[in-house]
Amino acid sequence: MILSTAFVFSSLLLGAKAAIGPVADLQIVNKHISPDGFSRSTVLAGGIFPGPLITGNKGDRFLLNVEDKLSDNTMETDTSIHWHGIFQKANKWADGVSWVTQCPITPERSFLYDFEVPNQAGTFWYHSHLSTQYCDGLRGAMVVYDPNDPHRHLYDIDDDSTVITLADWYHYPAPQQRAGYPATYNSTLINGLGRYQNGPLSDLAVINVAPGKRYRFRLVSISCNPSFNFSIDAHQMTIIEVDGVNHQPLTVDLIQIFAGQRYSFVLHANQPVSNYWVRAPPDSGGAAFGFTGNRGFVNATNSAILRYVGAPKCDPTTCSTSKQLLVETALHPLVPSKVPGNYVPGGADMNFVLNITVDITTAQYLINGTSFASPSVPVLLQILSGAHTAQELMPKGDNIFELKPNQVVEVSIIGGSPGAPHPFHLHGHNFYVVRSAGNSTYNWNNPVIRDVVSTGASVDDLTTFRFVTDNAGPWFLHCHVDWHLDSGLAAVFVENIPRIGKENPPVSWDQLCPTYHRVHPNSTASLTV
Repeated sequence: MILSTAFVFSSLLLGAKAAIGPVADLQIVNKHISPDGFSRSTVLAGGIFPGPLITGNKGDRFLLNVEDKLSDNTMETDTSIHWHGIFQKANKWADGVSWVTQCPITPERSFLYDFEVPNQAGTFWYHSHLSTQYCDGLRGAMVVYDPNDPHRHLYDIDDDSTVITLADWYHYPAPQQRAGYPATYNSTLINGLGRYQNGPLSDLAVINVAPGKRYRFRLVSISCNPSFNFSIDAHQMTIIEVDGVNHQPLTVDLIQIFAGQRYSFVLHANQPVSNYWVRAPPDSGGAAFGFTGNRGFVNATNSAILRYVGAPKCDPTTCSTSKQLLVETALHPLVPSKVPGNYVPGGADMNFVLNITVDITTAQYLINGTSFASPSVPVLLQILSGAHTAQELMPKGDNIFELKPNQVVEVSIIGGSPGAPHPFHLHGHNFYVVRSAGNSTYNWNNPVIRDVVSTGASVDDLTTFRFVTDNAGPWFLHCHVDWHLDSGLAAVFVENIPRIGKENPPVSWDQLCPTYHRVHPNSTASLTV
């Protein structure tokens, strides 16, 4: 992490919160905040939005003690935390998915997430993985620094001040959202600040830069729903990292970033000293199972400010200059690697084609005709208790697929479904995107590697990715539009069941389910994830 004098000054000026980790307590609390000028009760990590930046170095052991202090019954009061993008190779039980890898943490209880990141570095994030709780505020960024970063020569500054979060914000508690209806997004928050349509001129986030310096900005979409079209007037962005994987430098001036995705880009502060608009208008699948909200810039909605040191403290007067848009197929890993399997469609050991539809009578999403419903006992606990097959784990066949070890898996997702494009995330792995949305051809030559991919909005789209089953565990595959996940748009890949059965979670993990049932004696525990 490369600190700067400008960062220290701007942090003091803006009252920025210091990063925590890799060892930290993380209290989950209810608090009224008004990040866009509208006050509402929320669910927050550390009492702030976004939650505190969690940092560590490659090879570190993270010890993150999550304490549930929630009491506002208009929202979920139980919780669990997922560390998005972390593979959890030795700690399946720490993945944080309610009803897949654990029972939720109940109020006035705590749980220690204990995991290592021996071979990962880059930009990650964390969020609740219980129902739609993270839409109420429980989300934040996470960075694992690499002391031997191969891109280090490209930038001067990489610190807390160069993390940029993009979030959608709602003026109502998430449980009030009706299944099958468009989520009514109210504002875009950049680094936790924004304005809503016809609302007050509340503070905007200010990103400070010094003339001549090169900054590694880490762009994190902590969105519940929309993608964002991110740009900075008069500046280009050179992408060097995608979802925790180093990529060959690629210069663009507009990035479409979907929920859950991350990009690191280098910005050279080489323009005249002034203020420049940072723009992040949202985009999504439209009204039908998508979202409704303001996409414009009136009164500086969907905006922040890039301010050079020495510039006056005023709003910019700049205009959008975006011409070179990011195309996913132009991204290539820095270290070339061979796509597993044969270089033909379907050339893997196991091939899945996922067709997404909606049951209009229940407003539930279906994958190949089946909606995901969480089990009454977490999948991991079932395996540790002796379940040996997918049929035993989910007798109703609720989108659970057994994977053998050391196999090449190909997943193809048909585009154009209601609410598309859907950003799909796979836990426990990243993957080679061999066919991106908007393309009719396959790329077998060093394609982008990531852990969230868009399925595409057109019925002609087909998104295909591959991975190798080298990480035993029950790994969730789901749409990262949280409203869609809550409506059943998910599946579980149960990888190497015999190896999972040898896991030895801590006693505190064993106690989560008995504690949950004591607190909720009448619950069937079949809650959404």
